[in-house]
Amino acid sequence: MSRQRLLILLEVAMMTALAVVFSEMKVFQMPQGGSVSLVMVPIALLAVRRGLLPGVICGLLVGVLQTFLGSYVVHPIQLLLDYPLAFGALGLAGLIRLSTMEERMTKVMALWSVLFVGVIGRLACHFISGIVWFGEYAPEGVPVAWHSFVYNITYLLPEMVITGIVLTVVMTSAPQLLFPVRNRLA
Repeated sequence: MSRQRLLILLEVAMMTALAVVFSEMKVFQMPQGGSVSLVMVPIALLAVRRGLLPGVICGLLVGVLQTFLGSYVVHPIQLLLDYPLAFGALGLAGLIRLSTMEERMTKVMALWSVLFVGVIGRLACHFISGIVWFGEYAPEGVPVAWHSFVYNITYLLPEMVITGIVLTVVMTSAPQLLFPVRNRLA
């Protein structure tokens, strides 16, 4: 195994552990599940730093670990949607290599764009789960799809904004954390 590959595996493991710890430190807890925390920061940071595959793997691992740390499961497909797939979707933040961009403002805009894509992927997973398995929580007269969307966006949007701010600060003040120096270990 090459040193670079080993380094990436170690970063995946560390960011997975950090994300699980951050997921337990909740700023706000929703009544039927979901919360605002810093769980997305390590996953998105890794995805931006190392790309799509490490980001998705980290997210999947976070989702799997969260199933063992207090998940709410009503069906196996719901478990997959609300945990591994939803957090794995955050790895979509690695779709674009920000390190290839020159201008700072272009990098910031691209960062927020790929973060938005990852959150849309996570929202899609929770949205489908909410419609199929948690529709009975919708107030009378409110369409189930609308309730699922509003419920999930209520905590995902603040979490995305917090993550975006943290990563923007990291990019501008400590860019080496997002853009690794190549061939340092060679």
